[in-house]
Amino acid sequence: MSRLDDKNSVAFELARICSLAAVKIMTVYNSDFDARGKSDRSPVTDADELAEDVILAELDAAFPGVPVLAEESFEAGMRPSTQGAFFLVDPVDGTKEFINKNGEFTVNIALVENRRPTAGCVFAPARERIFLGGRDAWAGKLEAGEPVSADTLERITTRPRPAEGLAAVMSRSHVDEQTLAFAEAQGVANTVSAGSSLKFCLVAEGSADVYPRFGPTKEWDTGAGHAVLNAAGGSVLTPDGGEFLYAKQAADYLNGPFIAWGRPA
Repeated sequence: MSRLDDKNSVAFELARICSLAAVKIMTVYNSDFDARGKSDRSPVTDADELAEDVILAELDAAFPGVPVLAEESFEAGMRPSTQGAFFLVDPVDGTKEFINKNGEFTVNIALVENRRPTAGCVFAPARERIFLGGRDAWAGKLEAGEPVSADTLERITTRPRPAEGLAAVMSRSHVDEQTLAFAEAQGVANTVSAGSSLKFCLVAEGSADVYPRFGPTKEWDTGAGHAVLNAAGGSVLTPDGGEFLYAKQAADYLNGPFIAWGRPA
């Protein structure tokens, strides 16, 4: 039996690693740091690189031989195999939120198998909130560096979809006309803005019904939140209802539009 087979155990191990990486992140967050521009003009800070170093070392120790596709390593030219099982890592998702110090950034790690996320962790260290998804989904309060225990977490699940008056969560930094048109067509009555992969988690815990995203994202932005939402009873689909898949190597792991739903209608 492979260690990857027990999805709940994998999720808790990913949470442990996220908590360790968050110590480095919060040290930078609480300092007078500078942001730099990457080749795609997106911002990066020392926190991204320090946290990714911790995550890569811990994943290698816990799951030797499993390839890791990580944002900063990819920027540096690393191209691991994503044909089978692999990990997706975004050491600081929501770098703009990190720079603005609004607390809505996360550490994301996901296990992807057969192009589908099967376990993941989303940790918002400044908010002291952690979300796990394996066979089941949990959420709870956690400080950076604190051990993760099932005793301190609670099970979460998506809420039944209302017949009308959906609540939608949207990107704080990337709302576009297509997203607004979708919300109007679906009869969205309430909207909540949030940064990073926390949007998936708000749907997973039943605080919202849908998260539409038509702007560009990369796979490491979505894999962990997708895993949490799946475990909580939700789904991530293409706008036409197709399956949202990963390992898009030919497209440099660029995602197309997607809709993250809570319960089926």
